[in-house]
This record gives sequence, C-alpha cells and structure tokens, in this order.
Amino acid sequence: MKIGFLPLYVELYDRICPADAAAAREFARTAAAKFRAAGMEVIEADACCLDADFHAAVQLFETEKCEAILSLHLAYSPSLEAIGALKSTPLPLVIIDTTPDAVFADPEKQLMANHGIHGVQDLGNLLLRNGKPFLIAAGEFDDLLVCRTTKLLKSAAMANKMQNLRIGRIGGEFAGMGDFLFSPESISITEVCYTDPGEISAEDIQKEIIADRENFQLRDLSDEIHETSVKAGLKVRKFIQDNQLDGFTLCFTGISRESGWETVPFAECSKAMARKTGYAGEGDVLTAGLHAALFKGFDDCGFAEMFCPDWENDLIFTSHMGEINTALTLDKPLLTRMPFIFGSAGDPAVAFGCFRPGNALWVDLAPQAGDKFKLIVSEIEFLPQPENLRGSARNAGYFRPKKSSIGAFLEEYTRNGGTHHAVAVYDGDTAMLRDFAALMKWEFTEI
Repeated sequence: MKIGFLPLYVELYDRICPADAAAAREFARTAAAKFRAAGMEVIEADACCLDADFHAAVQLFETEKCEAILSLHLAYSPSLEAIGALKSTPLPLVIIDTTPDAVFADPEKQLMANHGIHGVQDLGNLLLRNGKPFLIAAGEFDDLLVCRTTKLLKSAAMANKMQNLRIGRIGGEFAGMGDFLFSPESISITEVCYTDPGEISAEDIQKEIIADRENFQLRDLSDEIHETSVKAGLKVRKFIQDNQLDGFTLCFTGISRESGWETVPFAECSKAMARKTGYAGEGDVLTAGLHAALFKGFDDCGFAEMFCPDWENDLIFTSHMGEINTALTLDKPLLTRMPFIFGSAGDPAVAFGCFRPGNALWVDLAPQAGDKFKLIVSEIEFLPQPENLRGSARNAGYFRPKKSSIGAFLEEYTRNGGTHHAVAVYDGDTAMLRDFAALMKWEFTEI
C-alpha cells in the first residue's frame, strides 16, 4: 500500500525556535520509517505550515497515486492553513494523534515537542464542518499504535479503491434482477463493456491447459471442451488486462455463439477471484466493485450467494452456478464439464469446490432509498462439507451465523435490505469495515 505522509507544523516556530523545528522534523522521519517497516510505501512531504505547503503536498500524493494520506501533528498547526487542500482531495485521510514522549513530566523541556493534540482538535472540527470524513488513532507512539493505524490505512485503501473502480461488464445483466442496481450519480464506478480482445495464441492456450492440470482435479473433461473453455477464459483475462480492470461481472444469459462466444468462461471467473480480481455474477457491477475494494483490506474474499436454508441443522447453503474463488476451497478444486442448457453456447469446463471451514464475515453493500447505501456485515462460521458431498460438481458452502439462529438472521438481513449477492471475507475485521463505511459516508449495520 502506498501512503502520503503529511507532517503538520506552524510557520511561527520555524522562525522563532529553529532547533525545536529540526527536532520535530526528525520525529516525523522516525514515524515515517515505522510505517515503512510495517510494509507501507511512504511518500513523505516536508513539514507543512502554510496553505501553499499543504496544496503542494497533496498534489504530490495525488501524482504519486497514493491510496491515503496519513497526517501527524508535530505541534499545533492552524487548521485554516490545511483545510483547503484536505477538503479538496479525494484521497481519504487518517490522523495519527501522538507525540514523541510517552511520559510528560517536565513542561519546561517537553512542551514544544508534545503539544500537537490541540492542533488535531482544531483540524478535526474543520474537517467535519467541511464534510471531509477521516479516521483517527490516538495514543503512545509504539508498535501497537502503528498496528492500529495500519488497519485504519487499509480501511482507507478500501475506500480509495471504491471511489476509483474500473469494472468490466460481460454479457449484459440478468433481466428483472433489481436489488444490486444503482443510479450512476450515487457512486462513481467506471463501467467498461466487453469488446473482443483479439486472437488468443495456441501457445497461451496450451500453457493454461498445463496449469489447469496442476491446479485442478480434472474429471470427465474432454480435450475439446477444455481447450474451448481455456480460449474463452483467456479472452476474458486479456480484456481485464488491456482495460486495467479492478473487477468484472459476467451474465451467463448474454453469452452465446451469436455474440461471439463458443462457451461460457465460468472457470476464468473463478481463477480471476483467486488472483484477487473483484467479481460478481449476472451483471452485478456493484458487488464486483465491493469485492475489488475488499481485496485492499483482506486477502481471502469470495463472491457468494445464500441459496438454501437447513432449518433443522441451523445452516445456510451457499452456491452459484459456475463461480467460486478457487483459492478458498476446502479441497483442490474440481474442473469438469457442466451441461449448459441456458443458450446456444457449448458446455463449459467449470471449477467446482466448497468454501473451506473457518471464521468469516458476510459482507453486503445494499442500495437504499434516496441513492444511499448500507454496508451490512455479519459474523459467520463456514463449516466442513458433508463427507458424502465432497468432490461433487457443485459450488457450495455451509455457514452458520454466529449471533443468532438462521431464522433470526434472515429476518434481520432482509429488514435491512440485504441483497442476494454478497462477499464472504475470511478472517475479516468488523471494525475495519465500519471505518470503510464511515469514509464512504454509508450507513453501517452489523447483524
């Protein structure tokens, strides 16, 4: 992750106490180094004092394509100097509210280096009054604070990606499916409709076939269907690469021989998710975008859909026609022929598997009245697949809500407008998602 590091200072001190100013800048360099050690790529600005300094720093961060700004008050810094640049940038802001000394025992010696907290208060008030959301971590400058702040920065990275999405659309959308539709004015997503990327070389097809034999269990799959499916999948992959897409959606009803497809590229949808490309089915641009954004905060995310309830055993069965993140399956995924009865396209090779056991979050972005959004998050546990169903040619998952029965969960989910497409996030962090929603100015609901 790339961040812009913004130290705030006051021009008065540069003039009247240059030794203190030098010490403050040294603390800024120390703080920046801590975040580099935590795995961040840090673009440092010099300590900013005046309006022009802040505008120059923010321009640097935008030019460098930073994903968030991390600010640190080295002393009191007048908020009117900073607010113009900070309210104008689309980059999300995280404030670290800390000082060089953990113990304040000698005001005569320590005051100049340790009084930035009221500058944070000045700026925070102005940010809120100007409609600029922010996240903040306050405390002793130690590894724990750096860890807390790093989580906030990941939430900021999710928000930054959500506001800069490029999502591909293949096959249109499923007619009559309405819960994931949204007005273009409500959220900024650049949609890129599929265009044929040109011929796929025989060499690339053979390389992918060899990789499939390594990564999947092949069963009942003819060489012809395998090759046709790989060719279709590589067309999707090239479309993604050529257009620098963050994610895509595929609607199987729009995939036909008449539209230039020999078969449905379901397997590539699964492979793309394993490569951390956002995805959702049936023309769902919104959930594909959410999925792409979540990958900025979490490694293990998969497009998912609740299908059937098991009332007796208090379980919900998840599935989708031909897509699953194959990096998240319990066993080595199966690659096999699936009879395709929904159009003129030939039978595809499809990757099948079951979500592995483990703790996860069910994450849904639900459009609301008035072009608003609600992020719905629920703690769940995926359970082992029944032994008699392991290796079956069906994508699956079995989960149980952690905080209620499935009946109460389903009631509350629908009361809140939860949609039928979502993202399962293994080892997710609810607080990070709450912060993500805050930066996006979305309502947040935990079920």
